[in-house]
Amino acid sequence: MTASPSGTTEVFFDFLCPYAWRGVELAAVLRGEGETFKLRHFSLTQGNHPENAGQAAPVWWLTDQPLGEGDRFQQASLPAFLSAQAAARQGEEQAWAYTLALYRAHHEGKQPLEEATFVQAARDAGLDLDRWEADRQDEAGLRASLRADLADAAEIGVFGTPTFVLPDGSAAYYRFENLTRDPDTARQWWALYGEVLNAGAGIATIKRAKNRPANKA
Repeated sequence: MTASPSGTTEVFFDFLCPYAWRGVELAAVLRGEGETFKLRHFSLTQGNHPENAGQAAPVWWLTDQPLGEGDRFQQASLPAFLSAQAAARQGEEQAWAYTLALYRAHHEGKQPLEEATFVQAARDAGLDLDRWEADRQDEAGLRASLRADLADAAEIGVFGTPTFVLPDGSAAYYRFENLTRDPDTARQWWALYGEVLNAGAGIATIKRAKNRPANKA
């Protein structure tokens, strides 16, 4: 795994996951406040695949699977990841714009992760559509880029999204029940994450009791 640039926090996400969507939205707000984040892909389909259960490293890789096969989650997530990899070839800002546009279409607009939604997200993100479509034809190259993200996630031990990897290499899953696009709130929530992660108590897990769920906005 290559080291992150100094001061950069990586965020591993899956378009299927509403918690990851809220985490990416928070990261986008913090980017606007001067923080540096890098988008990375992690496949929940791969992570939860029965062939990978109990394995030290994945033996079933999403990137080895044909498009249009598998369960509905696999069929939705693989082309979504590949479309985002193509968007990222136009630059970091375009990668963020496309990721947010696709997330919002899927989780706010309730649009399925399918071709029409990918194209509309590309338009909403202001991509060069001809270039994006041309880059999507390089499926082998896109799969290789996605595989690099998935391999790094496996090396870290990512199991859920969003997982943030801080510049010092520490990493943790942070499940967001609520969405914010407010800078002050985003800073508070991000500071809380850092406090828990770095607390002298060595907090490894916080999970609410089934009948005492978190308050939702």
